[in-house]
Amino acid sequence: MSDARKDRAGLASPHRRRLLGQGAALVGGALAGSTARAVAADDANAPPSIPDWMRAPGADVGSEPYGTPSRYERRLIRNIPKNLPQYISASSRTPLQDLDGIITPNGLFYERHHGGIPEIDPSQHRLMIHGLVETPLILSMDEIRRFPSESQIYFLECSGNPGFEAMSGRTASDLVGLVSCSEWTGVRLRTVLEEAGLKSEARWVVAEGADAAAMTRSLPIAKCLDDAMLVYSQNGERLRPQQGYPLRVLLPGYEGNMSVKWLRRLNVTAEPAYSREETSKYTDLMPDGTARQFTFVMEAKSIITRPSGTQRIARGFNEITGLAWSGHGRIRTVEVSVDDGRSWTEAQLQAPVLTRALTRFRLPWTWDGTPTTILSRATDETGYVQPYFADLTAIRGTKSFYHNNAIIPWRIAASGEVTNGFVKA
Repeated sequence: MSDARKDRAGLASPHRRRLLGQGAALVGGALAGSTARAVAADDANAPPSIPDWMRAPGADVGSEPYGTPSRYERRLIRNIPKNLPQYISASSRTPLQDLDGIITPNGLFYERHHGGIPEIDPSQHRLMIHGLVETPLILSMDEIRRFPSESQIYFLECSGNPGFEAMSGRTASDLVGLVSCSEWTGVRLRTVLEEAGLKSEARWVVAEGADAAAMTRSLPIAKCLDDAMLVYSQNGERLRPQQGYPLRVLLPGYEGNMSVKWLRRLNVTAEPAYSREETSKYTDLMPDGTARQFTFVMEAKSIITRPSGTQRIARGFNEITGLAWSGHGRIRTVEVSVDDGRSWTEAQLQAPVLTRALTRFRLPWTWDGTPTTILSRATDETGYVQPYFADLTAIRGTKSFYHNNAIIPWRIAASGEVTNGFVKA
């Protein structure tokens, strides 16, 4: 029997055994000290044997008309807090620690609802534009799609991600899972407002959603005429109901609550609406009893997603990776500390580095097994540097629930177990 036939039969030739041995040595050298499970010699599906899944044809193309993940990845789902009293006004979080790159799959994009998820027939949905305009408009979805379109990659983040007293989560998702990033397709809001014709006294646009809560937020006219969009597609497909199908407004870099979903009305006004969501909620309580209002922009922020809480690492080489973002524009640098902030090293930013989008950073690191704490801090293109939690609360206090962008520490024990550095060991 030839060497090639022996290989196909699962019997490695001497030449092939030498190659396999050399490959194992190379891998072993790169991951010295790794706890990765060595492949058992008698594993029937391990090289050079023919694995089970090669012995018969697989599923046909039509078995799943809408593609789904491998059954071995079905555990990768949104993080729904178990302590929520009900689910109509609630949220679910993106599993940041399990994702790669910067784009969030549609099925894992975080959610925040205030009156449940309406089921809207797009053929019956209308967008009304009125108030301080020359020509009030009522537009169907077909009419909106006739306007010139564009696609942009932006992050979206809830301003309560996390609250100042909600720092005890176990995973990266528990702490800051209310942020995600997508390619959005739609029409510039400016284009539609110009079609209606703005009057000179126009200063705000009050957006209203078609959900049971009639979610209402006041949008400053300057933002509406800048990069704001009317969005109908996400990552190449129509918006999902959880993300505002068939239409939402998107305000890049602003707190997520302002990107009103299921958009039905834009009322152009001279004054803000002072709705529930910008008076009772989404204001920042200060130590002296006052409140900051209209703090729209999400400041520079970062988090290490690997290694992070509930994960375990081995001695030797470990890549540190995570995400950074800023509502003010592009991330300029991300620094990582592997000694609890005593020294910092600049991480590599993965291209593309886009304005108001998640940016992936990476840093090679060799861990010697000594317990330590790892941190990351982002600096955006304005020069703003992500603060320590103590520095932030020294000014803001801890009564506020919104706009906490503090540095997040991960504690690594001698065992390699990673835990939340805010929680006392």
